[in-house]
Amino acid sequence: MKFSVATNFEPDLLPALEGFPVAELFGKLASDSIGGGRASFMLAPLGRDRFRAHVADAARRGIGFNYLLNPACLDNREYTRKGQKDLERLLDFIEESGVTSVTVSLPFLLPVIKKRHPRLKVRVGVYARVDCVAKARFWEELGADCITLESIAVNRDFVMLRAIREAVRLELQLIANSNCLIFCPWSGQHMVNLSHASQKGHQSRGFMIDYCALRCSAEKLADPSHYLRSEFIRPEDLEAYTGLGYQSFKILERGAPTQVLARRVRAYAEGHFEGNLLDLIQPYGYRGSGGSGGLAGVLRFARFFLRPATANPAGLMRLKRLAEKRGLLAGLDWDPVYIDNRLLDGFLDGLKDIDCRGCDCSRCGYCARWTDKAVRVDAKYREEMLALYRAAFQDMHSGALWGVTDGRG
Repeated sequence: MKFSVATNFEPDLLPALEGFPVAELFGKLASDSIGGGRASFMLAPLGRDRFRAHVADAARRGIGFNYLLNPACLDNREYTRKGQKDLERLLDFIEESGVTSVTVSLPFLLPVIKKRHPRLKVRVGVYARVDCVAKARFWEELGADCITLESIAVNRDFVMLRAIREAVRLELQLIANSNCLIFCPWSGQHMVNLSHASQKGHQSRGFMIDYCALRCSAEKLADPSHYLRSEFIRPEDLEAYTGLGYQSFKILERGAPTQVLARRVRAYAEGHFEGNLLDLIQPYGYRGSGGSGGLAGVLRFARFFLRPATANPAGLMRLKRLAEKRGLLAGLDWDPVYIDNRLLDGFLDGLKDIDCRGCDCSRCGYCARWTDKAVRVDAKYREEMLALYRAAFQDMHSGALWGVTDGRG
């Protein structure tokens, strides 16, 4: 078993990962001509010298580096002369820095990289949405070295997981600790939104209201069974996947502090965790860490979001306050939502016999019953936050956030 671990580029990360089966780190510059799976405002600024030094430090420890070239959309830049020159300059920098592999999600990019930079291994990212045998075979025949399967569609589908593993010979990877909604209806939009929000030269200039993340967070609070109707793999359940032939697991999140990443790697390496499962799977609200708050968080917010010509500043400040209270921008000092990991022993066993893709969750009730057992949500916090979400969505849907009437005024 081996891990591909998100990097925050902090100097204390690699020492904290010593002794664990970490085969590679993955990450990228906060913005580049290609963009990727996280908006620039979600990541700390990073210079090229610091990037090179981090890659070299990993190499000295026998750990590879996977650079993410994984946007869901390139705005058709890839078919222009300027777009191609920008891509080639970035690939030259990546290879010269000692990067060992890159991740792509667009089929056009894979043969381009294989042709021009054959030393680089090419991995296929989750934004390629590989969730069936036909797609896996397509990428294998195109020349991919590894595929990360679309977790929201297959992590709970053991029939499909077995079929894909038996159909292809290349390396397959699973995301272990994501907690997106299963079969998420916002995922396609979210992938494109995030991709453009990290592309240098895009007209948005990094501005993005993370509507999809807000909707996801609100849905979970409104119906806490969504916390379990997700794609996470508990450390205790890794054996269910290694038994199918999956040996490579990806551990998120790039914006997490070192102590959080190290705790996650340790839990999956040991196959055991005591505490709030959200500490392993949630991509924000790192309790006690300070997260992206403080002066750095204020400056980042000002840089990316105070755009009076783009949106109403008063509305954006309301969104900022909501995001802070939810833990989306900074760490929390308490657990308004607590998922007792120990009380989920046996949860996965029952899921193996349920066809979640063809199932009506409201009739099934399996996850709801386990939610009653293992998930606790502070009632006052839940009520307060849902009111804030309703107001925020009203601002966006009516057009008030942008000074646009809703047609009834």
